[in-house]
Amino acid sequence: MAVEDRTSTVEGAVAEGTATETLAAAESTEALAVRYSVAPGVRLKVRSGPGTQYQLIKVLPLGARVPINCQKPGEWVTGTYGTTNIWDNIANGQYVSDAYVNTGSDGYVAPRCS
Repeated sequence: MAVEDRTSTVEGAVAEGTATETLAAAESTEALAVRYSVAPGVRLKVRSGPGTQYQLIKVLPLGARVPINCQKPGEWVTGTYGTTNIWDNIANGQYVSDAYVNTGSDGYVAPRCS
């Protein structure tokens, strides 16, 4: 399995107190989230659940990087990074097969979705 460095960024300092500062804190926390690369040359399909039988929500552009909020078992898929039944939750109600996401691992890298 190929391994790629994962990067995160922090934007600006965050203070306490005002609504603007609270929004800045939320944005900074989001910026700290690890994002993983989708396989080169792949426009990955995002589904409403952990399998190809679930509704297609959207297709990610080439070069996309995705956060993994949690992971759950589902349909087995063979892709760029092997064969797996792990599906990555990238947003509320949005899943992609881990077979196309470069996590650097054949196993779980995030908590299991409840």
